[in-house]
Amino acid sequence: MLDKGTLLLGAHEAIKRRAGTYCIVASGRGPTDKELDQVLEAVKEIRQTMPLKICTCLGILKEEQAKRLAEAGVHRYNHNLNTSKSNYSAITTIHTYDQRVETVEKVKKYGISPCSGVIIGMGETNQEIVEMAYALRELDADSIPINFLNPIPGTPLEEAGHTPAIKALKVLALFRFICPTKEIRVAGGRELNLRTLQPLTLYAANSIFLGDYLTTAGQDITTDYQIIEDLGFEIEESC
Repeated sequence: MLDKGTLLLGAHEAIKRRAGTYCIVASGRGPTDKELDQVLEAVKEIRQTMPLKICTCLGILKEEQAKRLAEAGVHRYNHNLNTSKSNYSAITTIHTYDQRVETVEKVKKYGISPCSGVIIGMGETNQEIVEMAYALRELDADSIPINFLNPIPGTPLEEAGHTPAIKALKVLALFRFICPTKEIRVAGGRELNLRTLQPLTLYAANSIFLGDYLTTAGQDITTDYQIIEDLGFEIEESC
């Protein structure tokens, strides 16, 4: 877990990039109490000193941990379903699909806005993509990030290939149709999979992720700003 100072520097960088939300992300099954304490210290100072909404993505939560995040002022919690329930065992066996759903329900219980999305391109069928969209509608996720797999050499899905750009657009349109009032966000893998069709994503989606991702680099943010400007849209910087 990064120390408080580093997390605060990241928040300042988010403001510099004209972002309205800053997300604190940790790898692993779920946070220890010590790790959660570090996050909460940073969250409290950011809330007091910066005009940012705070999102956290820390893995599977215990009931008390969800409560503490809410009390510290976390606006949103990200915990993706990632794939369909029927495809889940093909992707991971260290935790279950139902455990992910339970974590989202816990944060909702304490008034934290739920963010939950998917990764397209992990061997799922078209029917399973539809199942994902309906599952997120039932979960009542406020924010739905749609990731497109970036196959990394040396990982089990290195030979998975890319999602065709036109299919990626259809996926975004599908989620918009099934979840019409929710925030659809184009996330990881968009540059690699959508390529020159990236501007069209904003006719179905509400927003795109800026900058780098967890393990891969994104495109230069000035290119993203230009896409938004060329479409005649405005960047919303307020919280």
